Amino acid sequence: MKLLAFLFALLPLVPAHAHKVIGVADGDNLTLLVGQQPLKIRLANIDAPEKAQQFGDQAKQSLIELCFGKEASYKEQAIDHRGRTVAVVICDGVEANRSQVERGMAWVTPKTNQDLTLPGLEAMARQRRAGLWAMAEPTPPWQFRNPKPRKANTIPAENTDGSICFTDRHGEYRFVDGVKRYGC
Repeated sequence: MKLLAFLFALLPLVPAHAHKVIGVADGDNLTLLVGQQPLKIRLANIDAPEKAQQFGDQAKQSLIELCFGKEASYKEQAIDHRGRTVAVVICDGVEANRSQVERGMAWVTPKTNQDLTLPGLEAMARQRRAGLWAMAEPTPPWQFRNPKPRKANTIPAENTDGSICFTDRHGEYRFVDGVKRYGC
């Protein structure tokens, strides 16, 4: 009887619909095991550095520490263009989205943020120079993913072989036998 009472006392500590975190792709993407199926989740309201970006590895490691192998629950907000669930995730009682911002491992997304408390947490992380905010000018991931295209040459340069070089966002190119060829 005492054992049964003890087990009922522990029930509020177990999150409803807890799922095991079986993977962490980067600082804002993880995978839960829901039933027997993996579910990819993008953390809502934040954007962490890309893997190839400065602090990308640290942001991933931070999310691993917060969630990997732990029980997690999530509150879905949307489905993104890649078919991932966008959600607020709580791992062992800690909101991962919020923690990544507090640790300086993610930006608050200006266009999609629905949590009005996150910008203040980001400002405090900046002030403490926590995580990526220790860098002089960190580049937000949305700018890293979509760099501004280089302006095309207004006056095309002529090569020694008579071909003309142009520039677009992918680099310099010329037309050889009617086909666009990069490299001049």
